[in-house]
Amino acid sequence: MDLTILAFFLGFLIDLILGDPHSIPHPVCFIGKLISSSEKMLRTYFPKTKRGELIAGGFLCVVVISISGFLPFLCLYFSGLLHPMVRLILETVMCYQIFATKSLRVESMKVYKELDKEDLTKARYQLSMIVGRDTKSLTEEGIIKAAVETVAENTSDGIIAPMLYLALGGPVLGFIYKAINTMDSMVAYKNERYLYFGRVAARLDDVANFIPSRVSALFMILASGICKIYYAIFSSNMEGKIYSMKRAVKTFLKYRYQHASPNSAQTEAVCAGALGIQLAGDAYYHGVLHKKEFIGDSVRKIQKNDIKRANVLLYVSAFLCMGVCLIVKIGML
Repeated sequence: MDLTILAFFLGFLIDLILGDPHSIPHPVCFIGKLISSSEKMLRTYFPKTKRGELIAGGFLCVVVISISGFLPFLCLYFSGLLHPMVRLILETVMCYQIFATKSLRVESMKVYKELDKEDLTKARYQLSMIVGRDTKSLTEEGIIKAAVETVAENTSDGIIAPMLYLALGGPVLGFIYKAINTMDSMVAYKNERYLYFGRVAARLDDVANFIPSRVSALFMILASGICKIYYAIFSSNMEGKIYSMKRAVKTFLKYRYQHASPNSAQTEAVCAGALGIQLAGDAYYHGVLHKKEFIGDSVRKIQKNDIKRANVLLYVSAFLCMGVCLIVKIGML
């Protein structure tokens, strides 16, 4: 097997086993620090006008993307000169660091566990670790919806999209995608500070996720059908009656653009339809109410177990995508 393909596969497996150890600094943290320091420097050089902030934000993207791609390229190049196995080990670690399958499940399940204990205060706190919205006043239903939404959305942003970019261009393209995604999460806010400075980063993220979000939605639709068949055959409980591939397709086609972002509602719509629940709606960010359309039809009331179900869709989608990527990459040898 080609060593690049092997690194890609091994990185995925290691992520499934280890997740994201909090004791080890993650490259995304360094990307975040690069964004913060670059923003601070650029703001001192460019005027605080609409045009000045737009140009500064553009330079931010150039700087962060260049460094985030060039450093992995250098590391892989020189490790390859030492020995192919050294490069394999380094490339495997890089791929592992780009995946986030287990960490998304672990962090979202922390919310579930506190809900299961009926401790809404701790559930809100755990939720605040994985979402950008205000969580202090959320009801139990609001907490569950937010957790399911972040699993659904990050199935694309955190798993499928990085997987596709890794498959296309290895860790170099993978880290470039991570840089774009991190800039979007840090500076692409529609507030006074970032309305113009973060606009280029926001548009770049929209472009980078346009195809992956739709591919993710298709894999999640397939996952909903697989889950329905599996639970109908191997489970004696009601799980098989909850998942619906037909409803996932219908909801996807109806609600996939019910979001300010052209990409975020793609997987959210599939998840809502697959589980027969309603997601989204108004939310507070930094004390400001943001009006949002609902996504999905409320076939049944949302339950805390829907966090588990969303994670099942996440894992099945991830395995499907990995399988397709491996088949394509091996077929191209």
